[in-house]
Amino acid sequence: MVLLAVASCSWWIASYAISPSTPDHGTTVLVPRGAGVREIQSILARHDLIGDDGRFLVLAYLTRTAGRLRAGEYLIPPQQTPLQILRLLEKGKVVLHPVTIPEGLNIAQIARILEEGEWINGPLFVRLAGDPAFIATLGFDLSSLEGYLFPDTYLLTRGEVSEKSLLAMMVNRFHAVWASVTANTAPEMTRHQVITLASMVEKEAATAQERPIIAGVFLNRLARNMRLQSDPTVIYGLDEFDGNLTREDLKRETAYNTYVVGGLPPGPICSPGRESIEAVLRPADVPFLYFVSKNDGTHHFSVTLKEHNEAVYRYQVLPARRQKSSGQL
Repeated sequence: MVLLAVASCSWWIASYAISPSTPDHGTTVLVPRGAGVREIQSILARHDLIGDDGRFLVLAYLTRTAGRLRAGEYLIPPQQTPLQILRLLEKGKVVLHPVTIPEGLNIAQIARILEEGEWINGPLFVRLAGDPAFIATLGFDLSSLEGYLFPDTYLLTRGEVSEKSLLAMMVNRFHAVWASVTANTAPEMTRHQVITLASMVEKEAATAQERPIIAGVFLNRLARNMRLQSDPTVIYGLDEFDGNLTREDLKRETAYNTYVVGGLPPGPICSPGRESIEAVLRPADVPFLYFVSKNDGTHHFSVTLKEHNEAVYRYQVLPARRQKSSGQL
């Protein structure tokens, strides 16, 4: 009788383990961080992936997977058996979502993208990015991570992402890129100075070809103790900006107004990409001291102030007058 009971029990478990019980379509489930096997069983049962009975728990303990089921978002294929589901959760084959952070965004803008994707709490992300105690755990002696959240495409999984883990992920990517771009060079400026200038290049340059030239212009001006006069730094220093940079804004005294303050601003104004960092480390050898937008994504570069003023008139003042005149007709 005992042997018969054992055999019956074994068959009861085995038949359950190898019998497909999932729907005929793939099903996405989220296993939260810290969930135990009983909670996972309830989650799977709610999605009709397994029967809501004790055999799943027994199977998990018999296969020694009970303590090795990983959190995350899973796509359970159709017609899976309970045993296959356990193995899937044990291996941690989670759904990976590509999330792209473009170059040239500041911390608040990065937080907005991540919050819109429901990955983080935006205000908490921004607060942590400005917390020196937390920043120190990432290997920086800084008051803000502005400029050091590397723009890239990150593969994220639901249930495994937090504000701290995302900040660490982006900073670790920065460390890796910095080590790569400086492997065969000894920067003349500090890392913070390089990233600060690279952030300015990122905001000013619309084409890859112009990045080293713009970096060269800024470095030429710094060498001559000329103010950098970069509009993006002024905008960054404003509490509010409506898209229209005024003469009053250019005169406003802030730490980031490079029309008023000499040298570099106190820190980066956005997260520069690899090309902008490399442009600062290896700038073009050019004589230019000025540049102005041609309104087509490129710039006109000048050596003298006279030439620059002529270019400003040709590419900025004259088109504005024509547009205003056309609008009045």
